[in-house]
Amino acid sequence: MQTTPENDTVDQASEQQINQATVATKIATAKPRAVEYALLLKPRVMSLVVFTAWVGLMMAPGSIAPLTGALAVLFIAIAAGAAGAINMWYDRDIDIIMDRTRNRPLPAGRLDPLEALGFGAFLAVASVAGMGIFVNVASAGWLMVTILYYVFIYTIWLKRRTPQNIVIGGAAGAFPPMIGWIAVSGGFEPNAAILFLIIFMWTPPHTWALALFRSGDYERAGVPMMPVVVGPHKTKVQMLIYTLFLVPVTLLPTFTGMSGRVYGVAALALGVAFIRHAVIVLKSDDDRDARKMFFFSIFYLFLIFLFLLVDKAVLTWGPALFGN
Repeated sequence: MQTTPENDTVDQASEQQINQATVATKIATAKPRAVEYALLLKPRVMSLVVFTAWVGLMMAPGSIAPLTGALAVLFIAIAAGAAGAINMWYDRDIDIIMDRTRNRPLPAGRLDPLEALGFGAFLAVASVAGMGIFVNVASAGWLMVTILYYVFIYTIWLKRRTPQNIVIGGAAGAFPPMIGWIAVSGGFEPNAAILFLIIFMWTPPHTWALALFRSGDYERAGVPMMPVVVGPHKTKVQMLIYTLFLVPVTLLPTFTGMSGRVYGVAALALGVAFIRHAVIVLKSDDDRDARKMFFFSIFYLFLIFLFLLVDKAVLTWGPALFGN
């Protein structure tokens, strides 16, 4: 078929329209640069970290100036974001393989890897320095340990090497409420360790529930999550075991005097509900049950820490309100 000037003109016009449509699509789907940087911080994960840190701060005996307390929680949030950004920089090669993570700023090509690393490193240093200057040295030290633990112990060493990555690495996510406590008290105390233990024991069943219905992602990426290594059934058994141990750990605040009956009843009821989810998942071959347990586990941890605050409010203000 011979081309004519008219055909060339039509082809050029069509190509131009396609190019214009492509550019328009990119403009429509592009996020502002500030939003991309915010996504590096893993804001959904950070929100729960910030809440538990704030509860730790509120539960600690003693007092802290409101501004100092707000700064402590802010620095913990920044540190969590910094660790998340460095994690995204290191994991960009496997994030592009997994459906759940391939649209993150780095695998999607919307940010340069060195930008993410520099951003994360800057925030890490700034958060630790700020905590040391404006709050206290002890909380700054623990904040530094948390960042280093998450980046080097979990992300670089454990995540791609062992199915126990979440069990050992989960300590990083359990530090924030303890740091919030130390921001007030200035030092480590047994009750702060209980808050740490609650999140530490909660992390495996929470994360393995996600791994069950996303096991294909992890298998393609070569990440040895528990369902990939030992299979779904053994993973579900371990999830139930951890959940059974978690419930008595959540009741420890009532035995140490940190909390009272309001929290104790709530923690027991929530624990029974969590065990029920674990039993259902154990008996089920439907990924939707694992998905339900995953989302319930987030709600569960939020309520556990919320009722710690509610109980403290009852213990603190109840006598004054009711004249006892």
